[in-house]
Amino acid sequence: MIFMRPEKRSVKVFLISAALVLLVTVPVSMQTRKPVAKPAAKSTAAKKKDAAKVTSKNSKTTATAKKTNKTSNPKVTAASKKNSKATPVSKKLTAKELAAQKKNASASRKQTVAQKRAEAERERKEAARRAATLAEQRRREQAAREARARAIAFENGLKTQTAENIAKDETNGEDLRIRQTAINALGNRAGTVVVMEAKTGKIVTMVNQDWAVRHGFKPCSTIKLVTGVAGLNEGLINGDGLVTGSGGGMDLDFALAKSNNPYFQRVGARLGSAKMIEYAKRLGLGSQTGINIAGENPGRLPYGNNNARIYSHADDFEVTPLQLAVMVTAIANGGDRVVPRIAKTRIENTSSKATVKGTIGLAERNFQRVLPGMIGAAEYGTARRGVDAGMGVAGKTGSCIGKGSWVGLFASVAPVEQPKYAVVVITRGSGERGRIAAGIAGQIYKALDDEIDSDMNKRLAIKQIGNRLVNPILPETTTASIGEDEEDDDEALVEATEADRQRSTVIAGSNSRPVNTPVDPNKKAVTRTSQSKPVFPTVVIPFSKDGAAPAAKKPEQKGRPRVVRNEK
Repeated sequence: MIFMRPEKRSVKVFLISAALVLLVTVPVSMQTRKPVAKPAAKSTAAKKKDAAKVTSKNSKTTATAKKTNKTSNPKVTAASKKNSKATPVSKKLTAKELAAQKKNASASRKQTVAQKRAEAERERKEAARRAATLAEQRRREQAAREARARAIAFENGLKTQTAENIAKDETNGEDLRIRQTAINALGNRAGTVVVMEAKTGKIVTMVNQDWAVRHGFKPCSTIKLVTGVAGLNEGLINGDGLVTGSGGGMDLDFALAKSNNPYFQRVGARLGSAKMIEYAKRLGLGSQTGINIAGENPGRLPYGNNNARIYSHADDFEVTPLQLAVMVTAIANGGDRVVPRIAKTRIENTSSKATVKGTIGLAERNFQRVLPGMIGAAEYGTARRGVDAGMGVAGKTGSCIGKGSWVGLFASVAPVEQPKYAVVVITRGSGERGRIAAGIAGQIYKALDDEIDSDMNKRLAIKQIGNRLVNPILPETTTASIGEDEEDDDEALVEATEADRQRSTVIAGSNSRPVNTPVDPNKKAVTRTSQSKPVFPTVVIPFSKDGAAPAAKKPEQKGRPRVVRNEK
């Protein structure tokens, strides 16, 4: 073995290393410079074979990597184990979430079901409500039909009863012409008519005698005559017809003519029911008239009733038509209460002697002071369309509900200066009112026109009216027009305006003109129509306080109120 020196040995190693480096570097550089040749296309079988080799090689590489990882990297292996242990925890959270989702879905389904049930319940209730409403409507309609049927049957019964009673009337001693006129005027209405001589009490005719004598009716607004007389006598109504202490407003004449309820309620509130009953008795109410027919009804008075309606609506009052005839004649003929009688014999028929049961017992000025208002009812008030005011009719209407039906009344006398006849009409039925009863009385007065002093009924002169304007002159525009069909009692009345309440006055003399109260400019004006004006021309009735006869009547002048004076 040859040993070399260390220096030589190092040189030799260096040279060998350099040679090796050159051998390796030169081929590589030569390869990079040469162009890359494109591989030849392989066949399909070769491609499949290469793919199989690659797959086998990849599988081996994967196995080797797994083995290397397992053996060479324990930390990674531990992390893998930890992750593998954490997988079940993730699965449990997912299960909770799924459970929550299921729970939410179940709650949603339940809510949807509840909503559907609530909606169905609402629809059921709405359907039930509609059905109940429809059933109630049908029930009410049926009840209304039944009520109408009962009302019709009731009214037909009243009409039938009236016809039967008229057929049974005892007509001996009656004026058959006037009786037939009254029957024709009554027509097919249910009602009764009394025509009586005012001075003697003799019955001219009495249609439906049973109702006229034996049945009581609510007198409605005719009771205002009693309230007026009582108020005058007790000083609650002054000489101008104003409520004492009121300082103005509506007067008695207008209140009676228009049948104003508040006026008489104010008077009655001061009067009291006890005084009201006392004056009703004085005027013949609440007791039999003494007619020579059996079974007369004495009527009824409102004992214990202090309601204000007794003075205006006659609540708890009952009167017979015959009592009303006695009352209005007592007011008109000087206070004497005559006893009605039917002439059953020829001697009685020809006798004109009056039987007087008593007197009112009041100062004449206090009870006859209501006559201007009764004339006003025929001139411009509630009876103006029914009667001819030119005949000197003085009366009072009434309209109210009594004993299950409407009642229409009209109690009157004519001519008012020297009353000869009293006509009282009462009708019952749904359409009956005081103006209807007044219309029936108007037809009877036309039949009696020949019996009434034509000169007297044209004059319409009574001492108690004096220079008072019977038919007030109202301005063409007022703050509230009076309706065409004024009604009293249970039907609302339009309150009279200041122009209506403050009556127009006429100063005696040829150059006098009416003075009207000015209209409040702050209130809305309503134009009056021609139909709402007074039907009959204005009448002024002068008289002489010293008893001297006034001047002869002058011819009427165009454009001025008709003034009628007493003749010598």
